[in-house]
Amino acid sequence: MKTTNVLLDAGAIALSSLCLLHCLALPLLAAALPLMGVWAEAEWVHIVFVAIAAPTTGFALWRAHRQQPLPALAGMTAVAGLLLLLAGAAGWPSHDAETPMTVAGSLLLASTHIWNAWRRHRH
Repeated sequence: MKTTNVLLDAGAIALSSLCLLHCLALPLLAAALPLMGVWAEAEWVHIVFVAIAAPTTGFALWRAHRQQPLPALAGMTAVAGLLLLLAGAAGWPSHDAETPMTVAGSLLLASTHIWNAWRRHRH
């Protein structure tokens, strides 16, 4: 069961990192490669990231909570990260806020999974 939790946390960290890379690196590539700009701005990319991140995070934290109760702050941080990702994907409150919100959400989500992995290995 611990191996599954490690894989789930690693997967969630990798997905958050991929999302962060998408938000920070693709705009730079888009300036040099107009074709990449089409993909970077595609709304379906954000929806796919949220659709993958939400169940992965939920399942990883649920499994970890079954072994040892998670602090409330871990749950709140994960929910805040997911809500920021969702808001960024939806373009709410504006298109200009999409990247900062998505980056903040990715960092919150990744830090929650890093904290969870550290907490699990500590015990």
